[in-house]
Amino acid sequence: MKEAKKALCITISLGAVLAGAAVTAVLLWKFMENKCSVSGIECGSSGTCISPSHWCDGVLHCPSGEDENRCVRLYGPNFILQVYSAQRKSWHPVCQDDWSDSYGRAACQDMGYRNSFYSSQGIVDDSGASSFMKLNTSAGNTDLYKKLYHSDICASKTVVSLRCIECGVAGKTMRQSRIVGGSSASPGDWPWQVSLHVQGTHVCGGSIITPEWIVTAAHCVEEPLNNPRYWTVFAGVLRQSFMFYGHGYRVGKVISHPSYDSKTKNNDIALMKLQTPLTFSDKVKPVCLPNPGMMLEPNQSCWISGWGATHEKGKTSDELNAVMVPLIEPWRCNSKYVYNSLVTPAMICAGYLRGGTDSCQALAMRGAEAGDARAALRERPRGLFRQLVAGAEGDSGGPLVTLKSRIWWLIGDTSWGSGCAKANRPGVYGNVTVFTDWIYRQMRANS
Repeated sequence: MKEAKKALCITISLGAVLAGAAVTAVLLWKFMENKCSVSGIECGSSGTCISPSHWCDGVLHCPSGEDENRCVRLYGPNFILQVYSAQRKSWHPVCQDDWSDSYGRAACQDMGYRNSFYSSQGIVDDSGASSFMKLNTSAGNTDLYKKLYHSDICASKTVVSLRCIECGVAGKTMRQSRIVGGSSASPGDWPWQVSLHVQGTHVCGGSIITPEWIVTAAHCVEEPLNNPRYWTVFAGVLRQSFMFYGHGYRVGKVISHPSYDSKTKNNDIALMKLQTPLTFSDKVKPVCLPNPGMMLEPNQSCWISGWGATHEKGKTSDELNAVMVPLIEPWRCNSKYVYNSLVTPAMICAGYLRGGTDSCQALAMRGAEAGDARAALRERPRGLFRQLVAGAEGDSGGPLVTLKSRIWWLIGDTSWGSGCAKANRPGVYGNVTVFTDWIYRQMRANS
């Protein structure tokens, strides 16, 4: 009898060990399968993971150098396709000779535009390039980048202009309106504007850049709001009161800039990836990401939009508002009478130094009050959310756009400011022109 019990105990123990080993093996396999999902991008067959920031930076990090082999970007307002040469450590336009849409689709995919392609055509190069990347049509390999070689001659004298997505197209009724100092928008005026909700409350704004990706501010998604399950995105709806009846989109992933500083608001940009893609229409369209080489004027006319307060310490607006604000040169914004060197190259200022027109930043509480509210949300996320956004002024993360070459470009996301529409206290925005490459890398790594 004792021997039978002993045998049974041994059998049960052995079974438990084997079950534990099986679970461990499954978890390990899952970890190995997704090991680059958090830490970076996988280097092809080698399995090495590298940070997305090391992709296309001119330095070989992967054993076979694949991190520098598929580096593409769009340059200037005409979307000139450029490919990075690791050999020459510089960007070069692609000659139109023998180019086809199939190559354009491949380049778009490598920028993170999954299954998205709009147009590809030859235009006169205005970047002043003296050397081109040219297709070797006799090369047997089908890989686009292995077909490209350096050439000082481009027979067609035109370079590839590539549009991966039809973006920056808005309605025809462009009225000067807004926020603090403006009036309500009309349907289709700002079709890229979205409202970001947590538990039925508008918290921040955002901008559509693809059917799956939204640009917003990093300070909107500080912990604990970095959890995607808190967020719902509403697109194509102008009134907050109508969003309760509309269809919201769930967020699948929140990616904040790794160098975001919550104290200084430096690098204040974040991305949200939707669980299901948006359906584009006259009221729902993407804005264009700014390309390097845009050459904005010092006082370029821009527009801001949002559901923020229409006066300081006021409630968020039920209607979407928008208004024109000019850019303010960095040296002027950093003067001792304005923000006294608080504006970094990753920020831009826009508005009027005399005051009167501005965006109102969301999550406007400062210091201990904001910290206490976030701690409360961490403990009881449903019950005390409204305490967190008490006094929130709702424009944060929303777009600062400009019209250039008949296209609307996203050049800023609403970040911070001292109050709303005060003299010598203009709005400060995340400088999206600095973050375009980072955005493409995230889209590519998380496609």
